Amino acid sequence: MSDTFDLIVIGGGVNGAGVARDAAGRGASVLLLEAGDLASGTSSKSTKLVHGGLRYLEYGEFGLVREALTEREVLWEIAPHIVRPMRFVLPVNKAMRAHWKLRAGLFLYDHIGGKGTLPGSEAISLDRHPAGAGLYAEITGGFVYSDAWVDDARLVVLNALDAARRGAVVRTRCPVSAIARAGELWRVTAGGEAFTARALVNAAGPAVDDVARLAGTAPKYAVRRVRGSHIVVPKLFDHDYAYIFQQPDTRICFAIPYEDRFTLIGTTDADHKGPLDQVEPDAEELRYLCDAVNRYFVKNITQKDIVWSFAGVRPLVDFGKDRPEAATRGYRLVLSAPEEGAPMLGIYGGKITSYRHMAEEAVDLLAARLPVLKGAHWTACEHLPGGDFPRDALGLLVAELLREYPFLASHDATRLARSYGLDAITWLGEAKGWADLGRDFGCGLSEAEVRYLQQQEWAVSAEDVLWRRTKLGLHMDAGEQAALKDFMGG
Repeated sequence: MSDTFDLIVIGGGVNGAGVARDAAGRGASVLLLEAGDLASGTSSKSTKLVHGGLRYLEYGEFGLVREALTEREVLWEIAPHIVRPMRFVLPVNKAMRAHWKLRAGLFLYDHIGGKGTLPGSEAISLDRHPAGAGLYAEITGGFVYSDAWVDDARLVVLNALDAARRGAVVRTRCPVSAIARAGELWRVTAGGEAFTARALVNAAGPAVDDVARLAGTAPKYAVRRVRGSHIVVPKLFDHDYAYIFQQPDTRICFAIPYEDRFTLIGTTDADHKGPLDQVEPDAEELRYLCDAVNRYFVKNITQKDIVWSFAGVRPLVDFGKDRPEAATRGYRLVLSAPEEGAPMLGIYGGKITSYRHMAEEAVDLLAARLPVLKGAHWTACEHLPGGDFPRDALGLLVAELLREYPFLASHDATRLARSYGLDAITWLGEAKGWADLGRDFGCGLSEAEVRYLQQQEWAVSAEDVLWRRTKLGLHMDAGEQAALKDFMGG
C-alpha cells in the first residue's frame, strides 16, 4: 500500500465509488474508505431506477432532468447487465393532474434529454391494455413511457471493482475517526490505521456535514435528510410493465416488477430526524404505501402482505423548501480554497442516475489541484465489469450460459447474467455440474459464487450476500439463510 495516496475518498456509496473509479482511471492513487459495507446505506435502498425524474419537471428542475436522461443512455450502454429498459404506465386521474398537463409533461420528457433510443410516450386505453388488468374499472385512460431499472447495490460494487482493477485500494468496515490537515497533506485515521493523501473527497452522503465537521471545516450547504421508504409484496400483476401512480397529496408512487415473484412499491418523502444507523420505515409510511397502490388495484394489500421493507436517507441540498419532495435532487460540489492547504472536495446531494457525470465533474475540479489527474474523460465509454457486450444482447448471454453450463436452470442463468454479466464465467469456470461449484446453499447460490463475492467484491457477511450482492434473501428460507450465515461467520 502506498505511503501517501493522491486521493482519499470517504464514503462507499455510489458517489464515492464513482469518484474512485474515475480518478483511478485517470492515473491517481486512490484509497476508498467505507465505514460499513459498500452500498450499505442509501445507495442500496433506492427505488432502483435510472430515470430522468418525470415529477421533477413540476418543480422546474429542467437541467437535472436533462442531465439524468442523457445519463440514462450512458449507463445502459456501459452496464447492460444491471441496467435494463422498462415501460411505465401512468393512469390518468383528472382530479390530480389534467390529461393535457400529463401529455405536455411527457412530450417534454421525451425530448428534453436529446434524441434517445428508448421508445417515446403514448396514450393508451387501460380497458384494452395488458396493464389495465387488475386496476379498478373506472381507470380507463393513461399513458405509457420509457425509463430504466438498475440493480443499485451492484452498480456501486461494480464501480468499486473497476476502481480496484485500475489500482485503487478499497477498504470496507473501516470507519473514519479523525481527519486533519498536515500542511499540504491530509491525515485520516480509519479502522485504527493512519493514512495520508494529497486530497480528500467527502462523499459520505447523508453524513457529509458530519465528516466536514470532523475535518474541522464548516459544511458549505445545509443538508436535508429525507427518508425514502419502500415495501416489497407478492406480485400484484403478471406483466412486465411498471406503474407510476398519482396520489392525492400530489406525490407519486411506483409499483415495479421485482425479482420475478414480487412487486416493489415506493417511495415516501419524510424528514429523517433519527440516527443514520437506524433507518427503517415507520408505521405511517407503511400505511401510506399500501394506501397508494390500493387506490388503483382491485386486489388490496395490507401491512401483513409485506415481505420486506427498507428505507434510505437522501442527502438533499436544503434551500428551504417546505415539502421534502420539493427539495432539489441536484448536487453541489464544493472545493476548498488553495489558501486552506490540502484540497478537500465535498459532494452535497445528487441522485443515483447522475452519479457518473457528477464523479466526472468532481475529478475535473480536483485536476486543477492534482497534476496527476491529467487523463481525458473515459467513464462514459468504458463498460463496468462484466458489461462488455451490446446492450440489447443480454438474452444472448443468458443463452450462452445455458449452452456452456447446461446444469443451470433458465432462472439461474438469467440471474447470473443480470448480476455478473460476462464475469459470471470467472467463477463458473470449468464446472460441469452443481457439485463442481461446492456447497449448495439453495436458490442457486453456490459456494463458488460466495467465494467470488468474498474474494472479489468485499462481501463479509451473509447480509452482504443476501440483500446487496444478490437479492436471494427474498427467496431463501430461514434455514438456508442461517446456513449461509454460519458458513460466512456472520
